[in-house]
Amino acid sequence: MSTADLSATELLAGYEKGEISPVQATQDALDRIEEHDAKVNAYTLVDADSALASARESAERWRAGAPVGPLDGVPTSIKDILLTKGWPTTRGSWVAEAPEPYDVDGPPVARVREARAVLLGKVTTPEYAWKGVTDSPRWGVTTNPWDATKTAGGSSGGSSAAVGLGMGALSLGTDAGGSVRIPAAFTGTVAHKSTYGRVAHHPGSPFGTLAHVGPMTRTALDAALLLDVISGFDARDPWLLPVSIEGAPPRSFAEQALEGVAGLRIAVSPTLGYVDVHPDVRSAFEAAADVFARLGATVERADPGFADCVEPFHVLWFAGAAKCLEPYSAEQRARMDPALVEIAEEGARYSATDFLGAMAVRNDMGSLMGGFHREYDLLLTPTLPIPAFEGGRETPSGEGRWTSWTPFTYPFNMTQQPAATVPCGLTGEGLPVGLQIIGPRHADGRVLAAAHAFEQATDHHKAVPTLLR
Repeated sequence: MSTADLSATELLAGYEKGEISPVQATQDALDRIEEHDAKVNAYTLVDADSALASARESAERWRAGAPVGPLDGVPTSIKDILLTKGWPTTRGSWVAEAPEPYDVDGPPVARVREARAVLLGKVTTPEYAWKGVTDSPRWGVTTNPWDATKTAGGSSGGSSAAVGLGMGALSLGTDAGGSVRIPAAFTGTVAHKSTYGRVAHHPGSPFGTLAHVGPMTRTALDAALLLDVISGFDARDPWLLPVSIEGAPPRSFAEQALEGVAGLRIAVSPTLGYVDVHPDVRSAFEAAADVFARLGATVERADPGFADCVEPFHVLWFAGAAKCLEPYSAEQRARMDPALVEIAEEGARYSATDFLGAMAVRNDMGSLMGGFHREYDLLLTPTLPIPAFEGGRETPSGEGRWTSWTPFTYPFNMTQQPAATVPCGLTGEGLPVGLQIIGPRHADGRVLAAAHAFEQATDHHKAVPTLLR
């Protein structure tokens, strides 16, 4: 077996025992990129020389029995939205400001560098991470490890395709409406959108407080490990939560992820009360929900009780797009994704009252979910109602907006709750299905514990993508 098939947790155990070298792991990840990236188009930049130099330094530390950080030597990729020292951040655009190399890291990139991860390169995003699929004027279409004619989802599609194919064990993604959970569900990988403010973000997203940074991995334990690293303090983010909410010493997410679900009360909502779900997705979801009862949780059918919030979400989202494109001339906009320009123009027509009305809906939803979680420790839904569709399209039909097929994800950006997705089966056509696990604000550890417990009870996360068979 190639080390590219190992999780970060397994790599670190191998380094400690002297059975694996970070140089071997990095070279295997680079070999996977060389072999498979042309099929899926996940990477915008690969810095093999820098990665191997970092891996050799890591190998020396492990040989001396003195690793420096919790990710020492683990191959990792960075979404091309996050500032990365020495590399350009193009944001999937020909016209994004300052595409030249930056001299600083954004907060989560700084944390993984401090943890001594081996940075392989940057991975794809739609222009300014604006939609739930990954294609851009600059980099083209990113496709799916399970079927290279299908979308990898988005906007962190490059991260999910890279992780799914072993082109780096870990990746940093962003999520403002589902953008780590959507691609993870489509590619049979794991992602976690943390409580808003848990992970520092700088510069601030044009989509405001909808936007989160999150780990993208192949296992829940790896997601917890990476979340521990990127949850560190950074003074550049004024919205950052304290490391410990109640003043007690913080407990690691990796530790909390081992706690299981016995005794928890879990709500199961296959439709949120208003979503049409593909039969294969519904079947996989129902089977997944049954697993939690076998694990000792009390499982009950319950919808949260909110209506589809797509219109207020659009107000916030399109207004963010308008702010994003505000600096650009008509000539520059002509080189951008036409659909991004379209929603930005719509967003520019909203009033302050429209915006505040959408924020009022957020407040009401947050209060409702706060009450819901006084009764239920967790909520389970499908991550997406459909399997992956043809690459290069915003929607399955080619018409409408990406929010038309992501009704399970964006509500929990509105409420700022933690939500993870884990693979829970395959459709009849062999495409992955995702299970979404949602917790109350600040309960990231509980969400990751449920994700890990589900993995331990099933083999879905071990399924091998078609392109690797």
